[in-house]
Amino acid sequence: MKLLSVVIPCYNSQDYMSYCIESLLPGGDDVEILIVNDGSVDHTAAIADEYASKYPNMVKAIHQENGGHGEAVNAGIRHASGLYFKVVDSDDWVDIRAYLKVLTTLRELSTDDNMVDMVISNFVYEKEGAKYKKIMKYDNVLPQDVIFGWDDIKQFRKGQYILMHSVIYRTQLLKDCGLELPKYTFYVDNLYVYAPVEHVKRIYYVNVDLYRYFIGREDQSVQENIMIKRIDQQIKVNKLMIDCVDIDSIQNENLRHYMLRHLEIVTVVSSILLIRSGTAENLQKKTELWKYIKDKDTRLYRSLKYGIMGNLINLPGSAGRKVSVGAYKISQKLVGFN
Repeated sequence: MKLLSVVIPCYNSQDYMSYCIESLLPGGDDVEILIVNDGSVDHTAAIADEYASKYPNMVKAIHQENGGHGEAVNAGIRHASGLYFKVVDSDDWVDIRAYLKVLTTLRELSTDDNMVDMVISNFVYEKEGAKYKKIMKYDNVLPQDVIFGWDDIKQFRKGQYILMHSVIYRTQLLKDCGLELPKYTFYVDNLYVYAPVEHVKRIYYVNVDLYRYFIGREDQSVQENIMIKRIDQQIKVNKLMIDCVDIDSIQNENLRHYMLRHLEIVTVVSSILLIRSGTAENLQKKTELWKYIKDKDTRLYRSLKYGIMGNLINLPGSAGRKVSVGAYKISQKLVGFN
């Protein structure tokens, strides 16, 4: 069995996918690289086949009709044979020294006694043109170099939470929990990292800057103008996150608090983007989103709406909306997203 399966979802990725793949090749025989060509119409398929031919014991090319990022990840999970599982997007890459350190750690965590459900490492916002690279670290909240559980974590800061870029799951956990990401939907990475977390019991943190998250392509899905155009997909993922986990039923207080904060930030982003668009239709969608939460779970609604972030994004009138947007812009600079 391979130590780690890495799925690379690719859609028309010919211009940058090789850099991503090359960064993963130093993993050698410990790693299985699953390149999922999600119905590309450029040379992505040929590049995938070329790597699979050149590294037959390490690289597998999977070709499917276009189903979106989530369906590419689903395909990766279905085909994965490694003990652990990671998603690396085709325009991102991994730092080689950090990667080798993580693989050494996974090797130590490959015996029955040492097996964990989730391994966390840091990631870097590789934002084009930015002088300062924001690093999402977790050394202030997670124990290092030891297997731990949710009781052992400290409280995460605002804007600090576990993203797809920072997580490696035990492959069987993803299969057992029945994770199935929706087709033709952007922003499913939030659902990917949120839905399985309630099943995670044993965790390990490696304090290295493994994942390099590139932000800068004009057509990138996280660009704010594109997120506003695709706001219905953001709302869909937001609602799926609300539906997939009953936060009130989670017994562990630290886990419950963490999941609530993660859901809060996603809901805040949805709301702010709807405000930023400035259209009456999208302001109505914001009202409908909050009504959806209230109808689903009044306790959750109160927790989200009457916290600091919830209050900020629900200030009344156009003046209130300007304050909300101002707070969002400040948080953009502090956190480094979009």
